[in-house]
Amino acid sequence: MTVNYTPTGVCSRKMIISADDGIITDAQVIGGCSGNSQGISKLVVGMTLEDAIARLRGIDCGGRGTSCPDQLSIAMQELMDLENLSS
Repeated sequence: MTVNYTPTGVCSRKMIISADDGIITDAQVIGGCSGNSQGISKLVVGMTLEDAIARLRGIDCGGRGTSCPDQLSIAMQELMDLENLSS
């Protein structure tokens, strides 16, 4: 299952997250800081949605109240909710 998410309050413009049985199989962050976005995307592949959300939720960038990792956790939560609905 895949979710396309439009983040708010950050530099990135789009996030695409795929998971199978709660395990992240692909993550893409479009826009924002290229190196950081690529690094975060690679690090979460293979993790459970639950673990990745717990690690990324609440990270702040420059006092914005959110960050690309935080927004990624929100996208992952949407995906986890969709996976639970389809079960």
